[in-house]
Amino acid sequence: MSDTSLLLLGVLAASAAGLWAWRRWHYRSFWLVVAFPLTAISVRATWRKVALGCNLTKKRQRFWFTTVPGLVASTGVVRVRRKWQRIAVDTKPFMWLPKPTRYGWRVTLHTLEGQIPADYTNAAERLAHSWGVHAIRVSSPRPGRVVLSATVRDPLVRVETLPTSTDLLKVVVGRLETGGPWIIDFKTVPHWLNAGATQSGKSNLANALVQGLAPQPVALVGFDLKGGVEFTPYSRRLSALGTTRAECVTLLDDLVGLMTSRMAVCREAGARNIWQLPDDQRPVPVVVLVDELAELYLMADKCEKDEVAKTSTALLRVAQLGRAFGIYLFCCGQRIGSDLGPGVTALRAQCSGRICHRVNDPETATMTLGDLDPAALASARAIPAETPGVAIVASQDGQWYRARSFYVSEQAAEYAATTYADRTPAWADIVAGHASQVSDADLAEFLDSIPDPRKA
Repeated sequence: MSDTSLLLLGVLAASAAGLWAWRRWHYRSFWLVVAFPLTAISVRATWRKVALGCNLTKKRQRFWFTTVPGLVASTGVVRVRRKWQRIAVDTKPFMWLPKPTRYGWRVTLHTLEGQIPADYTNAAERLAHSWGVHAIRVSSPRPGRVVLSATVRDPLVRVETLPTSTDLLKVVVGRLETGGPWIIDFKTVPHWLNAGATQSGKSNLANALVQGLAPQPVALVGFDLKGGVEFTPYSRRLSALGTTRAECVTLLDDLVGLMTSRMAVCREAGARNIWQLPDDQRPVPVVVLVDELAELYLMADKCEKDEVAKTSTALLRVAQLGRAFGIYLFCCGQRIGSDLGPGVTALRAQCSGRICHRVNDPETATMTLGDLDPAALASARAIPAETPGVAIVASQDGQWYRARSFYVSEQAAEYAATTYADRTPAWADIVAGHASQVSDADLAEFLDSIPDPRKA
């Protein structure tokens, strides 16, 4: 082999090693400089074939030069001539130039006549396989336009700790499949329903909420129907804790009475909710964490019927009226089905925030997501057992996403609860109306000055 060939092979090997190292150690720049331009060219070049294979084209009449056979010459060769005539051709949707994103790319399409975004949603899986990407999500920013968002690799395989939020009643609990933060914002979505089987990540999400809300000037109330084993380690940060149904009924009565008193305060001040009150008059917001929701509705015999009915009615009243008066619900359960009674179905209707981890029965997934989107229901049933923390989330933007919460151990949540125990308002003061909160600006200044408990 000549020296030139050896030199060429050495250069190619060094280039391949350099590209591999570049991709391994700084994937973002490698994606923007090398991988995305090649991907964009491939997507544009194959769009006609992909659209035809996914049934996204339409037949349109076009004038076209066609070749038609003529007479047979004496030599036996068929004479052909071109003719200008109108024929039906397959027309693909117009595609703009793809744009890079952190985990893939997105491109805008112009829909053809008679097409709707659902046509592209139904073809999303075929599009993902055609282009060799992890997933394709479809959105429609305005009529006649469809945006395809491609995820090249799954961002939920490895979820690192994200920065804490400095906004009141807002907690960053993980990451969405788009690569953005998964945020639970009680001001925007006041009530949440969180379903999941054992070891699915349901309790981990509650730990993340406790850790995120602990430094904030809010009151936490726990309903722990497991005898207190879930929330007792956080009792120093909880203003009240109910471990039996009787104790939960008492707390619910207090919450209903608290709503009534705050209604009177808002009515006298001419405010529609507590957020329109001055800072010195605004009462402390209350976040109610409910674990094992089904235990509030189960009956062993008929003697518990009145207690269950009272519990169901009070919880539903809190869900219906609590948002305006600073009372928010986060209800968790392994089994949430219509067989628990009409109270559960009515409560679900008030919980606009939906989170479905891996579940053991399809009815729980249907109860949680069935009234939102059939595609979300299918994705929830496909969550594997070896990916704890992965869930289907109905986001505040009206769409659903795959998401994964970052891991928060019981020790980390307990440390946060102990560290900020001095910020726990007494339940008697809350019920009496003596607990007031600081302003949002004071909260932001306070959170900027404290150490992050996750780094402890």
